[in-house]
Amino acid sequence: MFGARPVRKPQHIAFLLLPRFSMMAFTSSVEPLRAANRQSGEELYTWQTLSVDGERVAASNDVVIDPHASIHDPLAADAVVVCAGVRAYQFNDAAAFARLQELARSGMTVGGICSGSVALARSGLLKGYRCTIHWEYVEPFVENFPELDVTATLFEIDRSRFTCSGGTAPLDMMINSIAMDHGEDLALRVAEQMVHTFVRHPHDAQRMPVQHRIGVSNPKLLGAIAHMEAFLENPVSLNELARSAGLSTRQLERLFRDNLQQTPSRYYLDLRLRRARLLLRQTGMTILQVAVASGFSSASHFARRYREWFEHSPRDERAFAEALHRSRDARGESSEKDFAAG
Repeated sequence: MFGARPVRKPQHIAFLLLPRFSMMAFTSSVEPLRAANRQSGEELYTWQTLSVDGERVAASNDVVIDPHASIHDPLAADAVVVCAGVRAYQFNDAAAFARLQELARSGMTVGGICSGSVALARSGLLKGYRCTIHWEYVEPFVENFPELDVTATLFEIDRSRFTCSGGTAPLDMMINSIAMDHGEDLALRVAEQMVHTFVRHPHDAQRMPVQHRIGVSNPKLLGAIAHMEAFLENPVSLNELARSAGLSTRQLERLFRDNLQQTPSRYYLDLRLRRARLLLRQTGMTILQVAVASGFSSASHFARRYREWFEHSPRDERAFAEALHRSRDARGESSEKDFAAG
Protein backbone atom coordinates (compact mmCIF):
# COMPACT_ATOMS: atom_id res chain seq x y z
CA MET A 1 0.00 0.00 0.00
CA PHE A 2 1.02 3.65 -0.50
CA GLY A 3 3.28 2.92 -3.44
CA ALA A 4 4.40 -0.64 -2.61
CA ARG A 5 2.66 -3.64 -4.16
CA PRO A 6 0.80 -5.65 -1.49
CA VAL A 7 2.69 -8.74 -0.43
CA ARG A 8 -0.32 -10.29 1.28
CA LYS A 9 -4.07 -10.06 1.57
CA PRO A 10 -5.64 -8.59 3.51
CA GLN A 11 -3.42 -5.60 4.16
CA HIS A 12 -3.79 -4.36 7.72
CA ILE A 13 -3.84 -0.62 8.48
CA ALA A 14 -3.52 0.78 12.02
CA PHE A 15 -4.88 4.28 12.68
CA LEU A 16 -3.28 6.09 15.62
CA LEU A 17 -5.82 8.68 16.78
CA LEU A 18 -4.22 11.58 18.64
CA PRO A 19 -6.27 13.81 20.96
CA ARG A 20 -8.65 16.11 19.03
CA PHE A 21 -7.97 14.31 15.74
CA SER A 22 -9.87 15.30 12.59
CA MET A 23 -12.89 13.04 12.15
CA MET A 24 -13.26 14.07 8.51
CA ALA A 25 -9.70 13.02 7.67
CA PHE A 26 -10.06 9.75 9.60
CA THR A 27 -13.34 8.68 7.99
CA SER A 28 -12.09 9.76 4.55
CA SER A 29 -9.26 7.26 5.07
CA VAL A 30 -11.27 4.32 6.39
CA GLU A 31 -14.36 4.41 4.18
CA PRO A 32 -12.54 3.77 0.85
CA LEU A 33 -11.03 0.62 2.41
CA ARG A 34 -14.47 -0.62 3.41
CA ALA A 35 -15.82 0.19 -0.05
CA ALA A 36 -12.90 -1.63 -1.71
CA ASN A 37 -13.74 -4.80 0.23
CA ARG A 38 -17.42 -4.48 -0.68
CA GLN A 39 -16.85 -3.72 -4.37
CA SER A 40 -14.27 -6.49 -4.83
CA GLY A 41 -16.15 -9.13 -2.85
CA GLU A 42 -12.89 -9.87 -1.02
CA GLU A 43 -11.28 -8.83 2.24
CA LEU A 44 -8.52 -6.74 0.72
CA TYR A 45 -8.05 -4.50 3.75
CA THR A 46 -8.51 -4.73 7.50
CA TRP A 47 -7.96 -1.95 10.01
CA GLN A 48 -7.88 -1.10 13.67
CA THR A 49 -7.82 2.06 15.77
CA LEU A 50 -5.14 2.88 18.33
CA SER A 51 -4.70 5.58 20.93
CA VAL A 52 -1.56 6.50 22.83
CA ASP A 53 -2.66 4.77 26.03
CA GLY A 54 -5.41 2.46 24.79
CA GLU A 55 -8.07 4.70 26.36
CA ARG A 56 -10.96 6.42 24.60
CA VAL A 57 -10.01 9.46 22.54
CA ALA A 58 -12.14 12.42 21.45
CA ALA A 59 -12.08 13.91 17.98
CA SER A 60 -12.12 17.66 17.40
CA ASN A 61 -15.91 17.42 16.97
CA ASP A 62 -16.21 15.75 20.43
CA VAL A 63 -17.15 12.34 19.03
CA VAL A 64 -15.45 9.71 21.19
CA ILE A 65 -13.74 6.63 19.74
CA ASP A 66 -13.09 3.50 21.79
CA PRO A 67 -9.84 2.17 20.23
CA HIS A 68 -8.88 -1.44 19.78
CA ALA A 69 -5.48 -1.07 21.46
CA SER A 70 -2.62 1.18 22.50
CA ILE A 71 0.20 2.14 20.17
CA HIS A 72 2.51 0.44 22.67
CA ASP A 73 0.78 -2.94 22.36
CA PRO A 74 2.18 -5.59 19.98
CA LEU A 75 1.23 -4.58 16.44
CA ALA A 76 1.24 -6.52 13.18
CA ALA A 77 0.33 -4.02 10.47
CA ASP A 78 1.41 -3.07 6.98
CA ALA A 79 1.01 0.66 7.65
CA VAL A 80 0.46 3.00 10.57
CA VAL A 81 -1.52 6.19 9.93
CA VAL A 82 -1.18 9.01 12.47
CA CYS A 83 -4.40 11.03 12.57
CA ALA A 84 -4.21 14.44 14.25
CA GLY A 85 -6.08 17.71 14.21
CA VAL A 86 -6.24 21.03 16.01
CA ARG A 87 -4.00 19.99 18.92
CA ALA A 88 -1.11 18.63 16.86
CA TYR A 89 1.46 21.05 18.25
CA GLN A 90 0.36 20.42 21.82
CA PHE A 91 1.01 16.67 21.49
CA ASN A 92 4.58 15.98 22.62
CA ASP A 93 4.76 12.40 23.88
CA ALA A 94 8.36 11.14 23.71
CA ALA A 95 7.33 7.52 24.31
CA ALA A 96 4.83 7.62 21.44
CA PHE A 97 7.46 9.16 19.14
CA ALA A 98 9.94 6.44 20.10
CA ARG A 99 7.32 3.79 19.36
CA LEU A 100 6.70 5.25 15.89
CA GLN A 101 10.45 5.16 15.25
CA GLU A 102 10.51 1.52 16.35
CA LEU A 103 7.66 0.61 14.00
CA ALA A 104 9.37 2.40 11.10
CA ARG A 105 12.63 0.53 11.79
CA SER A 106 10.70 -2.75 11.73
CA GLY A 107 9.80 -2.05 8.10
CA MET A 108 6.27 -0.72 8.54
CA THR A 109 5.11 2.09 6.27
CA VAL A 110 4.36 5.11 8.47
CA GLY A 111 2.36 8.18 7.52
CA GLY A 112 0.20 11.02 8.73
CA ILE A 113 -3.02 12.69 7.68
CA CYS A 114 -4.17 16.25 8.31
CA SER A 115 -1.72 17.53 10.96
CA GLY A 116 -0.38 14.05 11.73
CA SER A 117 2.73 15.21 9.89
CA VAL A 118 3.66 17.18 13.03
CA ALA A 119 3.97 14.00 15.10
CA LEU A 120 6.01 12.34 12.34
CA ALA A 121 8.34 15.35 12.15
CA ARG A 122 8.79 15.36 15.94
CA SER A 123 9.57 11.65 15.72
CA GLY A 124 12.33 12.39 13.21
CA LEU A 125 10.60 10.25 10.58
CA LEU A 126 10.32 12.85 7.80
CA LYS A 127 13.97 13.83 7.42
CA GLY A 128 15.00 13.18 3.83
CA TYR A 129 11.39 12.61 2.70
CA ARG A 130 8.97 14.87 0.84
CA CYS A 131 6.00 15.69 3.02
CA THR A 132 2.86 17.78 3.15
CA ILE A 133 0.25 18.91 5.67
CA HIS A 134 -3.14 20.63 5.67
CA TRP A 135 -2.77 24.10 4.11
CA GLU A 136 -3.79 25.81 7.35
CA TYR A 137 -0.74 24.31 9.05
CA VAL A 138 1.84 24.71 6.26
CA GLU A 139 3.37 27.99 7.43
CA PRO A 140 3.76 27.05 11.10
CA PHE A 141 5.02 23.62 10.00
CA VAL A 142 7.75 25.17 7.85
CA GLU A 143 8.64 27.58 10.66
CA ASN A 144 8.95 24.72 13.15
CA PHE A 145 10.74 22.27 10.84
CA PRO A 146 12.78 24.31 8.33
CA GLU A 147 14.98 21.32 7.49
CA LEU A 148 12.12 19.35 5.93
CA ASP A 149 11.11 19.22 2.26
CA VAL A 150 7.54 20.51 2.67
CA THR A 151 5.13 20.82 -0.26
CA ALA A 152 1.61 22.22 -0.50
CA THR A 153 0.24 19.23 -2.43
CA LEU A 154 -2.77 17.06 -1.57
CA PHE A 155 -0.60 14.15 -0.52
CA GLU A 156 2.95 12.88 -0.79
CA ILE A 157 4.06 9.27 -1.03
CA ASP A 158 7.85 8.97 -0.74
CA ARG A 159 9.11 5.42 -0.28
CA SER A 160 8.00 4.19 3.17
CA ARG A 161 6.51 7.52 4.24
CA PHE A 162 3.27 9.18 3.24
CA THR A 163 1.64 12.40 4.36
CA CYS A 164 -1.71 13.86 3.41
CA SER A 165 -3.55 17.12 3.89
CA GLY A 166 -6.85 16.94 5.73
CA GLY A 167 -10.51 17.24 4.86
CA THR A 168 -11.40 14.91 2.00
CA ALA A 169 -7.85 14.65 0.61
CA PRO A 170 -7.30 11.26 2.34
CA LEU A 171 -10.18 9.96 0.21
CA ASP A 172 -8.18 10.82 -2.91
CA MET A 173 -5.00 9.30 -1.46
CA MET A 174 -6.74 6.04 -0.56
CA ILE A 175 -8.42 5.76 -3.96
CA ASN A 176 -5.05 6.33 -5.65
CA SER A 177 -3.50 3.68 -3.39
CA ILE A 178 -6.29 1.20 -4.15
CA ALA A 179 -5.59 1.77 -7.86
CA MET A 180 -1.91 0.96 -7.33
CA ASP A 181 -2.74 -2.10 -5.21
CA HIS A 182 -5.65 -3.60 -7.13
CA GLY A 183 -6.13 -1.72 -10.40
CA GLU A 184 -7.92 1.29 -11.81
CA ASP A 185 -11.23 -0.51 -12.29
CA LEU A 186 -11.69 -1.21 -8.58
CA ALA A 187 -10.52 2.30 -7.66
CA LEU A 188 -13.09 3.84 -10.00
CA ARG A 189 -15.86 1.68 -8.53
CA VAL A 190 -14.83 2.81 -5.03
CA ALA A 191 -14.89 6.45 -6.14
CA GLU A 192 -18.32 5.98 -7.67
CA GLN A 193 -19.58 4.33 -4.49
CA MET A 194 -18.31 7.36 -2.53
CA VAL A 195 -20.06 9.69 -5.05
CA HIS A 196 -16.56 11.11 -5.61
CA THR A 197 -16.84 12.06 -9.26
CA PHE A 198 -13.43 13.70 -9.64
CA VAL A 199 -10.44 11.89 -8.12
CA ARG A 200 -7.58 14.29 -7.52
CA HIS A 201 -3.93 13.36 -8.02
CA PRO A 202 -1.05 13.74 -5.52
CA HIS A 203 0.31 17.02 -6.80
CA ASP A 204 -2.98 18.81 -7.25
CA ALA A 205 -3.10 21.96 -5.13
CA GLN A 206 -4.92 21.85 -1.79
CA ARG A 207 -6.48 25.29 -1.93
CA MET A 208 -8.82 26.77 -4.47
CA PRO A 209 -7.15 29.19 -6.91
CA VAL A 210 -6.99 32.79 -5.75
CA GLN A 211 -9.74 33.87 -8.14
CA HIS A 212 -12.22 31.45 -6.54
CA ARG A 213 -11.19 32.36 -2.99
CA ILE A 214 -11.71 36.10 -3.45
CA GLY A 215 -14.22 36.13 -6.29
CA VAL A 216 -12.32 38.20 -8.86
CA SER A 217 -11.04 37.30 -12.31
CA ASN A 218 -8.77 40.17 -13.41
CA PRO A 219 -5.42 38.47 -14.17
CA LYS A 220 -3.29 41.49 -13.21
CA LEU A 221 -5.02 41.82 -9.85
CA LEU A 222 -4.64 38.10 -9.24
CA GLY A 223 -0.95 38.33 -10.13
CA ALA A 224 -0.43 41.14 -7.61
CA ILE A 225 -2.19 39.17 -4.86
CA ALA A 226 -0.14 36.06 -5.63
CA HIS A 227 3.00 38.21 -5.35
CA MET A 228 1.82 39.45 -1.95
CA GLU A 229 1.19 35.90 -0.73
CA ALA A 230 4.69 34.89 -1.81
CA PHE A 231 6.30 37.71 0.18
CA LEU A 232 4.59 37.82 3.56
CA GLU A 233 7.79 37.52 5.59
CA ASN A 234 9.67 40.06 3.47
CA PRO A 235 7.03 42.49 2.20
CA VAL A 236 7.72 44.25 -1.07
CA SER A 237 6.89 47.85 -1.91
CA LEU A 238 3.81 49.05 -3.76
CA ASN A 239 6.07 49.92 -6.71
CA GLU A 240 7.38 46.33 -6.81
CA LEU A 241 3.84 44.93 -6.66
CA ALA A 242 2.78 47.18 -9.53
CA ARG A 243 5.81 46.16 -11.60
CA SER A 244 5.12 42.47 -10.95
CA ALA A 245 1.61 42.96 -12.36
CA GLY A 246 2.73 45.12 -15.28
CA LEU A 247 0.84 48.16 -13.97
CA SER A 248 1.49 51.62 -12.66
CA THR A 249 0.90 52.16 -8.94
CA ARG A 250 -2.16 54.25 -9.74
CA GLN A 251 -3.61 51.50 -11.93
CA LEU A 252 -2.95 48.92 -9.22
CA GLU A 253 -4.66 51.06 -6.58
CA ARG A 254 -7.67 51.51 -8.85
CA LEU A 255 -7.93 47.74 -9.44
CA PHE A 256 -7.95 47.06 -5.70
CA ARG A 257 -10.45 49.81 -5.02
CA ASP A 258 -12.84 48.74 -7.81
CA ASN A 259 -12.69 45.00 -7.09
CA LEU A 260 -11.94 44.70 -3.37
CA GLN A 261 -12.99 48.09 -2.00
CA GLN A 262 -9.67 48.67 -0.27
CA THR A 263 -6.12 49.78 -0.98
CA PRO A 264 -3.31 47.36 -1.88
CA SER A 265 -1.49 48.32 1.32
CA ARG A 266 -4.48 47.47 3.51
CA TYR A 267 -5.06 44.16 1.73
CA TYR A 268 -1.36 43.26 2.13
CA LEU A 269 -1.41 44.13 5.82
CA ASP A 270 -4.49 41.96 6.32
CA LEU A 271 -2.70 38.97 4.76
CA ARG A 272 0.32 39.44 7.03
CA LEU A 273 -1.72 39.87 10.20
CA ARG A 274 -3.86 36.84 9.45
CA ARG A 275 -0.69 34.83 9.01
CA ALA A 276 0.50 36.12 12.38
CA ARG A 277 -2.79 35.07 14.00
CA LEU A 278 -2.36 31.55 12.63
CA LEU A 279 1.19 31.34 14.01
CA LEU A 280 0.09 32.63 17.41
CA ARG A 281 -2.68 30.06 17.60
CA GLN A 282 -0.81 27.03 16.33
CA THR A 283 2.87 27.34 17.25
CA GLY A 284 5.03 28.01 20.27
CA MET A 285 6.94 30.77 18.49
CA THR A 286 7.65 33.87 20.57
CA ILE A 287 5.76 37.02 19.73
CA LEU A 288 8.95 38.52 18.28
CA GLN A 289 9.44 35.45 16.07
CA VAL A 290 5.84 35.70 14.88
CA ALA A 291 6.34 39.40 14.17
CA VAL A 292 9.44 38.75 12.04
CA ALA A 293 7.79 35.83 10.22
CA SER A 294 4.92 38.15 9.32
CA GLY A 295 7.10 40.94 7.97
CA PHE A 296 7.32 43.29 10.98
CA SER A 297 10.65 44.73 12.08
CA SER A 298 9.83 44.97 15.80
CA ALA A 299 7.53 43.33 18.33
CA SER A 300 6.17 46.71 19.44
CA HIS A 301 5.18 47.76 15.90
CA PHE A 302 3.63 44.35 15.32
CA ALA A 303 1.66 44.48 18.60
CA ARG A 304 0.35 47.95 17.82
CA ARG A 305 -0.89 47.01 14.35
CA TYR A 306 -2.30 43.71 15.63
CA ARG A 307 -4.33 45.49 18.31
CA GLU A 308 -5.62 48.03 15.76
CA TRP A 309 -6.69 45.21 13.43
CA PHE A 310 -8.17 42.63 15.81
CA GLU A 311 -8.94 44.82 18.85
CA HIS A 312 -6.79 42.72 21.17
CA SER A 313 -3.06 42.10 21.57
CA PRO A 314 -0.98 39.19 20.24
CA ARG A 315 -0.52 38.05 23.85
CA ASP A 316 -4.31 38.00 24.31
CA GLU A 317 -4.68 36.04 21.06
CA ARG A 318 -2.41 33.32 22.38
CA ALA A 319 -4.23 33.26 25.72
CA PHE A 320 -7.59 32.97 23.93
CA ALA A 321 -6.30 30.03 21.86
CA GLU A 322 -4.93 28.23 24.92
CA ALA A 323 -8.19 28.75 26.82
CA LEU A 324 -10.15 27.39 23.85
CA HIS A 325 -7.94 24.31 23.70
CA ARG A 326 -8.43 23.72 27.45
CA SER A 327 -12.18 24.07 27.03
CA ARG A 328 -12.24 21.58 24.17
CA ASP A 329 -10.11 19.17 26.17
CA ALA A 330 -12.52 19.45 29.09
CA ARG A 331 -15.47 18.76 26.78
CA GLY A 332 -13.62 15.76 25.38
CA GLU A 333 -13.00 14.37 28.86
CA SER A 334 -16.65 14.95 29.73
CA SER A 335 -17.74 13.16 26.54
CA GLU A 336 -15.50 10.21 27.40
CA LYS A 337 -17.02 9.98 30.90
CA ASP A 338 -20.54 10.14 29.46
CA PHE A 339 -19.58 7.43 26.96
CA ALA A 340 -18.27 5.22 29.75
CA ALA A 341 -21.34 5.88 31.95
CA GLY A 342 -23.65 5.01 29.08
